[in-house]
Amino acid sequence: MLDSFMLTKPVFMISQHQSQQQTQKILPQQIQLLNLFQYNSQELLLHLRQEMEQNPYLEEVAEHKEEGPAEQYDMQAEAEYKDWEEYADNDIPDYQVEYANYFNESDMPERPLAAPADFREEAKRQLDLLNLSDRQTAIGNYLIDCLEDTGLLEKDLDTLADDFSFSQFLTTPEEIESVLRFVQALEPVGIGARSIGESWLLQLKARRQKNLMVRKSIELLEHHYEDFKNRRFEKLMDKLELVEEEFRELISFLSKLPMRPVANDVHSLSPKNNIVPDVEIVRNGEEYTITVCGIHSEQFRLSDALQESIDQTKDKAALQYLRSKMQSANWLLYAVKQRNESIMKITKAILQMQRAYFEEGDINLLQPMVLKHIADKVGLDISTISRLTSNKYAQTPFGTIHLKELFTEGIENKEGEVISNRVIRHALEEVIEREDKRNPYTDQQLVGILLNKGYKVARRTVAKYRDLLHIPVAQVRAIWA
Repeated sequence: MLDSFMLTKPVFMISQHQSQQQTQKILPQQIQLLNLFQYNSQELLLHLRQEMEQNPYLEEVAEHKEEGPAEQYDMQAEAEYKDWEEYADNDIPDYQVEYANYFNESDMPERPLAAPADFREEAKRQLDLLNLSDRQTAIGNYLIDCLEDTGLLEKDLDTLADDFSFSQFLTTPEEIESVLRFVQALEPVGIGARSIGESWLLQLKARRQKNLMVRKSIELLEHHYEDFKNRRFEKLMDKLELVEEEFRELISFLSKLPMRPVANDVHSLSPKNNIVPDVEIVRNGEEYTITVCGIHSEQFRLSDALQESIDQTKDKAALQYLRSKMQSANWLLYAVKQRNESIMKITKAILQMQRAYFEEGDINLLQPMVLKHIADKVGLDISTISRLTSNKYAQTPFGTIHLKELFTEGIENKEGEVISNRVIRHALEEVIEREDKRNPYTDQQLVGILLNKGYKVARRTVAKYRDLLHIPVAQVRAIWA
């Protein structure tokens, strides 16, 4: 029996297998370099000055300004000198001196205007009052900074998670979405919405009293918004259990809701938003000159005094600290140089592909161009191209343009030519602007009009571009008229 048991007992064997796998890891310095690439000129300057506070080896090269001779100042002071007795001995009544704050209307001094509060700053203050973790607060502040001037959030969650992970700490689209719910609970009601429909939904859910019209509107926006955008009104009436007259009242009710959480009040006093270009493109006849503006590595340098102190330092811990700071400063100056050289290469490649556009400044001459086209030309990664063009502006002969907006997909027209989808969006916007406001074009009619202009697009494509332009459906536009 013992032999039988030993024969049936399973045998376990330990084996070793050798395999070769190729993995790719991003070094910390590479992450820092990508973060540096995403900064515009103003952000880069702020980052370098913050580094100066932490790194004694890094210092900014002071601009030398020629000062006038000391004698000039003395002569001017002497000319403006007025003896006290001469000042006191005059015939001006005391009341004119004591009450000099009264002016004629023509002599009224200019008073500073109070700067209006930015809705983003107010939203951040509200976010601080919530019981959120430091991690959630950091993501929430980032989302608020990404909001458009209308209060809407146009970037998708994957892009937001990717950009935030490179700039601060790793996160996921799911975590971004969870924090976005807190942002959408702030005031003004509707901020952080990713579409007009979501903005309407947030506004309606914030109402305390929810009558039948509000409840039906919420049901429409939550469960049947796609049917509403695609004008499946008969289907909607069946699902919402409304007759035609009630449905018309529902559409009229929705049309009275603000499309954007933050209204553009043309009468409000707001500071001028000046854009500092990162690249300047100047045309000289048939040639173009490209200049990378802003910060250059030559504007900063290593401290000579501290470099000499390394040789004199005998303490090992202090010596290691000084060497690490010197290496960090050296690398930072190298990274700034790499950034500017890469921006120069990318701008040259864009200019070569979009030469007709830069010659005329006409958006209809914009050619389809994606990040991969430029990446192949300059030999850089697609993510690097994306970071070097996002949040960067170029000063051109026809105005300031956003480099990232030059990247567009292509659509084939009826002649078989591939044109930029931004050209089609521009044409669609022009058609809707010129339409009869009381009898606006439906999406199917817009398809026919664009086809006559040479743009062959499907109705769902027209609806997609109309949503990107934040233009509602025809029925809503007619009610607003």
